Amino acid sequence: MNDAPRSPAYTVRPAAPADVEGARRLMLDTFYREFGYGYVPAWHRDVLDITGTYLENPRHLLLVAVHGEEVVATTGIRAGGPQHPPHPRWLADRYPPATTAQLVRVYVRPEHRRHGLARTLVRRACDFAASVPGYDCVYLHTNTEAEGAEAFWRSTAKEIFDARPTGEHGPGVATVHFEIPMPR
Repeated sequence: MNDAPRSPAYTVRPAAPADVEGARRLMLDTFYREFGYGYVPAWHRDVLDITGTYLENPRHLLLVAVHGEEVVATTGIRAGGPQHPPHPRWLADRYPPATTAQLVRVYVRPEHRRHGLARTLVRRACDFAASVPGYDCVYLHTNTEAEGAEAFWRSTAKEIFDARPTGEHGPGVATVHFEIPMPR
């Protein structure tokens, strides 16, 4: 499988210190403009400490896609699964923090979508997770209210739990939980 973006105008690589502000700006723009609920400290604390969360932890990774000098897409891997609450206890128990690689912050600026960036970033993030001793699965959850999110994840991952009927995060957040097979 070719996991390169469909345009040579993009560079996909692990984030460097110089990418932190651009990555943070993209993430915050996504929370406010795409999701409509803004920064939520309980959900987004990694965004304020990108360096400590992703760059300084050998079990974590932040990938970026850069166009010119601008960070236009991100994807991260962090140790840990869903937390109870708000997620159901059985779901949190299924994904223990020590063995779960959680795929996070898969965001692409709208004007840079449809170039294969998300798929490339996700594949490389999963390959990273497979290379880290101790991880045995890749977990993620998504807000299906984000344009294209549900279709993308259904083409890439296996649904584990559709939490939309539960309203676990409140109005405007339609969460579905997925798992991606660990690359071997």
